Amino acid sequence: MTADLAAVLALLAITVAMFSLNRPRMDAVALIMMTALPLTGVITMNEALAGFSDPNVILIAALFVIGEGLVRTGVAQRLGDSLAKSAGRNETRMIALLMVIVAGVGAFMSSTGVVAIFIPVVLRIAQNSGVAPGRLLMPLSMAALISGMMTLVATAPNLVVNSELARHGHEGFGFFAFTPFGLPILILAVGYMVFARRWLVSRMDANRKATMLPRFATWVSEYSLAGRGHRLAITEGSPLAGKRIDELRLRATAGVDIIAIERRKYFNRQTLKPSADVQLESGDILFVATAPASDIAAFAHKNALTILPIEGRDFADRSHAVGMAELIVPATSKLIGKTIVQAAIRTHYGLSVVGLKRGKKAFAGNLRDEPLKLGDTLLVAGPWHAIELLRSPADDLVILKVAAEIDEQVPAAMRAPFSLGVLALVVAAMMTGIVPNVQAALMGCLLLGLFRCVDMNAAYRSIHWQTLVVIVGMLPFSLALQKTGGIDLASGLLIDALGNAQPHVMLAALFAATAALGLFISNTATAVLMAPVALSVAAQLGASPYPFVMTVALAASAAFMTPVSSPVNTLVVGPGNYTFLDFVRVGVPFTLAVMVTVVILVPLVFPFQAEALVAAQ
Repeated sequence: MTADLAAVLALLAITVAMFSLNRPRMDAVALIMMTALPLTGVITMNEALAGFSDPNVILIAALFVIGEGLVRTGVAQRLGDSLAKSAGRNETRMIALLMVIVAGVGAFMSSTGVVAIFIPVVLRIAQNSGVAPGRLLMPLSMAALISGMMTLVATAPNLVVNSELARHGHEGFGFFAFTPFGLPILILAVGYMVFARRWLVSRMDANRKATMLPRFATWVSEYSLAGRGHRLAITEGSPLAGKRIDELRLRATAGVDIIAIERRKYFNRQTLKPSADVQLESGDILFVATAPASDIAAFAHKNALTILPIEGRDFADRSHAVGMAELIVPATSKLIGKTIVQAAIRTHYGLSVVGLKRGKKAFAGNLRDEPLKLGDTLLVAGPWHAIELLRSPADDLVILKVAAEIDEQVPAAMRAPFSLGVLALVVAAMMTGIVPNVQAALMGCLLLGLFRCVDMNAAYRSIHWQTLVVIVGMLPFSLALQKTGGIDLASGLLIDALGNAQPHVMLAALFAATAALGLFISNTATAVLMAPVALSVAAQLGASPYPFVMTVALAASAAFMTPVSSPVNTLVVGPGNYTFLDFVRVGVPFTLAVMVTVVILVPLVFPFQAEALVAAQ
């Protein structure tokens, strides 16, 4: 072992130790090593920084933006709602459905892309179901890794070993040659994660109830508002069309308070504040709150309005354009002693008061005529952009809490078809290889901006920069190990130690070596280095090369053991609040189970007999 190799291995050991201790945070460790490696003289500073120009890093950043496009147009929410509806409150069914869908989608596109796109979907499911995100995000990453074991094009290592076979004059694998192994491993993974989820309870769970924001349903119950939120469409011939809101006096005459107005503009709907001077138009959709004794059906019939569904959730509209917040009347407020009408809260803030509490008791009388008192808590509803303005300091009303649904805003709900179309184009381009994957993703980002599914500020906010720094910081180790001969040394030791072993033993050794190597370098680089070793081993044993190279390909995708062994794992660390040891605790036993499965199944599909050209077509 040379001095250079010893220095690189020492730094690698320090990195693993810091990751294990979770001190300092992972991106800080990556930056430390990116600075320290050039000090060994093995690589230059330019080489240490080269990861920032790596196409895969740019690809991951672009996929974050595409995922944000799906969130802002409501696609992620609807998919999450659909999954949650299918699974109900059954966490086992939820994990199984999620893993099957992710593995199925990932079989035909980048597993990293699948994770980046599904993270907001999973967070949505977790929020709606009350399940800790950490119990769902590791099953997500595991399913995405297993998707690489499904088809020939699912992940780069499969193509690497396939080209290595062709380069040595052997017939390549068929498109579905990997499926007989991927499907059983997926079934094994679902069962395993149902059991192992108990190890994934987030460290935030103990304080979760104390820190989480209230949801609409909570306030609807606390303020006795059930059944008082409605959506009404103004039809042709309605007496409301063409009238200003202040002319209608709906609060005084019908007990109906307009909270927000949805108006179609070109291909989108905009949400308007119900200001006094706003003139209603045919086709407008009114989001209203009614007094307890109001007959909404009679009001709608009288004014030629169509009652629209709110998907069974009071005060929660489909586009998530309407929000709620709690305000308190401070001692400095000039509104003390004034009624809500006299305070003109809707005029000044664009928000409607739908509930009032004194202490812990909700006020059950007529809100319009009730004078405000010091310490009163007001529940207001209206467009989210009006609620955002309340966050600036004010003397008359102080914001206490904002509904948790603020994270579910869909500012471009009507552009969902565009975001789906862009996603389909990106996936098609990746599958066909017309352009490089990174170029396809960047084109998708530009199209999402062109169709106004995302804006530049939202795009930059959507990128998880900590994840990118961790990936970039670990890439130089791959180059350093290759330059110092560390990879060649490991390969030579494997052949020397087990060259005459039984074929099944050699499959296990190849799997273990490939999986271990994948802890420190990318799975693609691992496949590049280990595929020739597999072919050499097969030749020494006088056996068919197929079981050996297939084992290497499957092991390259079995990067379950650490958060840095694959970008797929790194992506979920932050949202799942995981530590290095979480992956070790869950990943090591499962990797051993996958190794046993591979060693048993591979020879059944690809026998050891020399030159048994039985590649599945």
